[in-house]
Amino acid sequence: MTIANPNLDERPRDGRGHGAAPDAERRIGGPSLPQRRNLVTEIPGPRSRELLARKSAAVPQGVSVSLPIFTDVAGGGVVVDVDGNTLIDLGTGIAVTGVGNADPGVAAAVQAQVERFTHTCFMVTGYDGYVEVAEALNRLTPGDHDKRTALFSTGSEAVENAVKIARSYTGRSAVVAFDHAYHGRTNLTMALTAKAMPYKLGFGPFAPEIYRAPLSYPYRDGLDGTTAAARAIQLIEKQIGASQVAALLIEPIQGEGGFIVPAPGFLTALAAWAKENGVVFIADEVQTGFARTGRMFASEHEGLVPDLITTAKGIAGGLPLAAVTGRAEIMDAPHKGGLGGTYGGNPVACAAALATIAAYEHDGLIERAAEIGTLLMDRLVDLQSSDPRVGDVRGRGAMVAIELVDPSTGEPDPELTARVAAGAHARGVILLTCGTFGNVIRFLPPFSISDELLHDGLDVVREALEAA
Repeated sequence: MTIANPNLDERPRDGRGHGAAPDAERRIGGPSLPQRRNLVTEIPGPRSRELLARKSAAVPQGVSVSLPIFTDVAGGGVVVDVDGNTLIDLGTGIAVTGVGNADPGVAAAVQAQVERFTHTCFMVTGYDGYVEVAEALNRLTPGDHDKRTALFSTGSEAVENAVKIARSYTGRSAVVAFDHAYHGRTNLTMALTAKAMPYKLGFGPFAPEIYRAPLSYPYRDGLDGTTAAARAIQLIEKQIGASQVAALLIEPIQGEGGFIVPAPGFLTALAAWAKENGVVFIADEVQTGFARTGRMFASEHEGLVPDLITTAKGIAGGLPLAAVTGRAEIMDAPHKGGLGGTYGGNPVACAAALATIAAYEHDGLIERAAEIGTLLMDRLVDLQSSDPRVGDVRGRGAMVAIELVDPSTGEPDPELTARVAAGAHARGVILLTCGTFGNVIRFLPPFSISDELLHDGLDVVREALEAA
């Protein structure tokens, strides 16, 4: 196993495998964890197996655990399980802990807020943290127009409220989502989500007035962005009618659907059509937001200025927080009391978000995500050149994926994908899969990971692919 900066004090000053000035230092969160992969038991170890048995007796089977370990501590680029195994984290809790787990600034902000108060409900008595997070998101999200932000607890809530706001503003009911989309697990967001298993199967009936249009999927359809957009727009106009559409909802880069990056021009053409027809253009940046793609928001890669943007995951360093940010006139459309929730914009989560946003803005994490993307693409394109089962390599920044296929037919190979993921897990790497066909391996490392540790993780993936 490659040893990457085994002692905290020996880590380069910027904590990511490069030299940097002392004032750029970011300490690894939690205890001083050795930043190397180290297995002392099989995966899962005896204590994790014991907890898995307890989980089976206490938790419904619908709540699954992808990797059969239980975490003890985490920080930097590693997760240490209850058996003392140190695993490389290439998942960040599904794109949540971009700043690193137990980031010191986040931990300090949370502790200070907990000592002040933990909850009042913003709809009962206000507090400064909520307003400060709203101000930050109004400033950071694309566009210099007047904006408003409402805070919630989960990405699903954010998407659902964005739809409510769009319907209130337009007086229309139809909402257009896209093939391969994932938008959440509530009733409305399940309707918006494309994949049946495991998200929708057996949970209907779903919310009405949801329609689906074809996505730009360059690897599969071969269409340029303009042509793909014209195909989608024609379907919308013929089957729904532009005058009936309240909102067009899309992920700038799809997450659960397979890290699909639409062809250039696809998103901008859809946004232009929406503007021409009085349709609210909603960018779901729950997974792509907050430096994940090498920009603060993925919309920036194509110069998109969404009417509404939904965020969550990377917003608060691991605490539950989500937001809808958008044009003031749209956000102000719902009546007083029409938006909110008991826990929406919880003060502890807001404190974590302010510390997290400060880290993105001032600690070079956006640039680090872009560097990670270059490293990932270089390594994975090299892997593709030597293994025809890697059909496609795609993504932006620290959000990159490989699509595994049968090389003789180009058809998705979910069985191979599952074997590779299991092999990586057994070797000490947290690796996630995704995709409508279950044949995509996604890479979501924390921005605090060192180059050495990332290379080691990618070496393990190569080994697991060869073994499979």
